[in-house]
Amino acid sequence: MASLAPGLASAGEKVLDAIESDPARLGWMVGSPPPPDRILRFEDGSYFTFPALRWSVSNFRQLMPTVNVSRGLSAPVTLKRQLRKDIDAISFLPLGSDQPMSWQDSLLANYTDGIIVLHQGRIVYERYFGVLKPEGQHGAMSVTKTFVGTLAAMMVAEGTLSPERKVADYVPELKRSAFGNATVRQVMDMTTGIKFSEDYADPKAEVWMHAAAGNPLPKPKDYQGPRSYYEFLQTVQPEGLHGEAFHYRTANTDALGWILARVSGRSVAQLLSERLWSKLGAEQDAYMSVDSTGTPFAGGGLSTGLRDLAKFGEMIRNDGRYNGQQIVPRAAIEDIRKGADRGHFAKAGYKLLPGWSYRSMWWVTHNEHGAFMARGVHGQALYIDPKAEMVIARFASHPNAGNTANDPTSLPAYHALAKFLMTQGRAKKATRE
Repeated sequence: MASLAPGLASAGEKVLDAIESDPARLGWMVGSPPPPDRILRFEDGSYFTFPALRWSVSNFRQLMPTVNVSRGLSAPVTLKRQLRKDIDAISFLPLGSDQPMSWQDSLLANYTDGIIVLHQGRIVYERYFGVLKPEGQHGAMSVTKTFVGTLAAMMVAEGTLSPERKVADYVPELKRSAFGNATVRQVMDMTTGIKFSEDYADPKAEVWMHAAAGNPLPKPKDYQGPRSYYEFLQTVQPEGLHGEAFHYRTANTDALGWILARVSGRSVAQLLSERLWSKLGAEQDAYMSVDSTGTPFAGGGLSTGLRDLAKFGEMIRNDGRYNGQQIVPRAAIEDIRKGADRGHFAKAGYKLLPGWSYRSMWWVTHNEHGAFMARGVHGQALYIDPKAEMVIARFASHPNAGNTANDPTSLPAYHALAKFLMTQGRAKKATRE
């Protein structure tokens, strides 16, 4: 979860590779009870240190309080399958390297827990590792933000949320915070000027105050800080000016979640169920972690099944239409796909993402395929390539939280697969003709 400590190995410690750190192989939480050295707990943080986090990301519900995101009572939609055996051998050049890598090897390099590829709506590739199974759920981390941003984009397209209104117009409690005079659009695109560092190596960074506020466990007797996500948001101070630059800050999504809840009268978890999950024909419920007052963690608390995440991506790829209905207004999808100000994005200094932008909590590549994606720490990803008619959903548990650790072997792999599927599709069409 984005508000919790990243699972980094200790300084100087050898980092186990994907096979050595396989959570099934290491036997975390197996037994009645498990051996003492294989027990993981939320309260002491042991659950989110590497390599233990490789088990935890598939089992958050066993460790912390959560709220359900119901799939509803309708029958699930079964994705058609047309598995290919030639994808593993696809070769590409990692960013900054002159040594080719295969698709199959990239999965281990990125500590992949599960990955599924849809082409033209059919499953062409699906693999699971470690303790994640097709019927399991995995933490989506900051991919959660994209769901919240999509809900906001839906409300904007429907006219129930005005992107140019001030945050304080919707949530007066935030009037005295840095969010108060920001517009809803600035929150949606993370161009707010707020003081919020996500430098996990700095014990004084605001992300730790955010984590302490959202922690559902009883606070120490001498604790004087905010005790919920909503209380924390009211303490956020200004830094810089709104609307001038992109700054990736989780607090923006929590603020947006509060706005959506206030406008709709429904929690983020209820909105996800009613507006998206129950309409997708999801195979299983999702769930979200909550703070001590039951508020869902909008910035990173969602856990889903892999196939259901892929269905969400396929719905977005099809301009918001899926399962026989228009789930997300087409205008909202079009607005997301066109992206935002690339100059604002460039100021954030993402050297591996040149020319990208950020719109309604989606990352937009602006590459020749018009690809865009959702991203989360430790390697969570939902990648949509409209030109290749391809959707990739991936869960992972990389020892490094930041995506700079896996982008060099993820982004070129996705693009290489897209070009491969397009080439194969043209070849098949020519054969039929």
